[in-house]
Amino acid sequence: MFFMKETYITTAIPYVNGNPHLGHAMDYLLADVLRRYMIMCGKTVRLQAGTDEHGSKIFKKAAEQGIPTQEFVDQNAAKFQDFIHSLGVEYTDFVRTTNPDHKKRCQKIWTKLSDHIYKDKYEGWYCEGCENFVTDKEHDENNGVCPDHKKPYVKLSEENYYLRISDFKDQIREAIESDELKITPTFRKKEFLNLLKDMPDVSISRPKNQVEWGVAVPGDESQVMYVWIDALANYITVLGYPDKDISDTWPAHTQIVGKDILRFHAGIWPAILLGLGLPLPKNLLAHGFITANGEKMSKSIGNVIDPVEILDKHGLTPFRYYFLRHASTTEDSDFTWDKYEASYNELANDLGNLVQRLTTLCKKNEIAGLERSNLEIDGFDELMEKYEFNNAFELVWKEIQNLNKRIDEEKPWALAKTDPDAARQVLAKLSSDLLGLCDKMSLFIPDTAEKIAGIFTAEQITPPAEPLFPKA
Repeated sequence: MFFMKETYITTAIPYVNGNPHLGHAMDYLLADVLRRYMIMCGKTVRLQAGTDEHGSKIFKKAAEQGIPTQEFVDQNAAKFQDFIHSLGVEYTDFVRTTNPDHKKRCQKIWTKLSDHIYKDKYEGWYCEGCENFVTDKEHDENNGVCPDHKKPYVKLSEENYYLRISDFKDQIREAIESDELKITPTFRKKEFLNLLKDMPDVSISRPKNQVEWGVAVPGDESQVMYVWIDALANYITVLGYPDKDISDTWPAHTQIVGKDILRFHAGIWPAILLGLGLPLPKNLLAHGFITANGEKMSKSIGNVIDPVEILDKHGLTPFRYYFLRHASTTEDSDFTWDKYEASYNELANDLGNLVQRLTTLCKKNEIAGLERSNLEIDGFDELMEKYEFNNAFELVWKEIQNLNKRIDEEKPWALAKTDPDAARQVLAKLSSDLLGLCDKMSLFIPDTAEKIAGIFTAEQITPPAEPLFPKA
């Protein structure tokens, strides 16, 4: 893995016209696991998060609620910050696209890109739900209806500014093919390289009479910046670019995005960076969707599952456990309440019972003040560096299950009757090995790992007053 003076990890900034959903949760959880791993490796880490706060949907939603647009985005940005904290995720930088510094920096970036920007009349298909123009080919393939919003595309005719993607296509292709800009998983890389061939120049502004809530285009008050330069530039404006040198932090080590926005981060974003003369990020990690009972979550179907409801059910550790062990880092994964309950019981049986059994036996045999054993897990680092976080967590969990087997096989309670010293040695080794797992567990379920470490390093080991994961 490539390391800068500061290791920089980014998350995609969500559009604040709605509440946080499970896709956002995956962004934050994966970024948090990587951040904790990098810190474990001795790196200084910056983790960015933020909110995308401009556009016609936000303006209309605020008007519907009868409140000023800025007040609306203030409320929703706070919701996302609270949500991130509720997941046990710690960021170093939070960017809001309505922040005055961000807006000024975007205008400077626009001016720096002026050699690659031109004005032209656009006539074509637009989805208001996506706030995105689509090609005739996409329109026809979808039978004129947006597959995500189930609404017909609208024919628009506008004069907009464009970023000449064609100026950078060869460089982008070479960077991706050579893994200078590495896309994980590999099959997404192949998908994107096929898309890149037909990627058109992209509209980067909208007329102010169509979208008034946005950053003004420098030198043309009749236009506002469209999402690409306004939102994508957040990754560097939050670092202070172009007002300060960001070479200690940029290029980003890893940018984490949902698979649906990979093409913007692998195509438009590199074009912006190349136009500015900045290096490309080193890695793009594209995670899959969380489906519900095998179907894509959709408001129109009515199967959207609120992550806050899941958090409220059993708390933080079961949430992180399910989505970091049982959901794939890179592929689509399914959520059902039955699977979630089974996962909670597994957590209680494997880890909760292990802690209860060991602490009870340690107290009875007067074991205390233990130190962590140096427990290495073959293949763990390799999986982490390949972004296979769920598989790395699986290795940790196998070690936890193995500790349960060792208790059953070594029977320290029986041994204590005939050889108390040998029983104490067995218990000390088992407990030290569990402590040795706490560091790696802390990447995934930090609160519980910290609690377990506190129990087994105490001067007197005592069973927790309440089970770690009480039966519902």
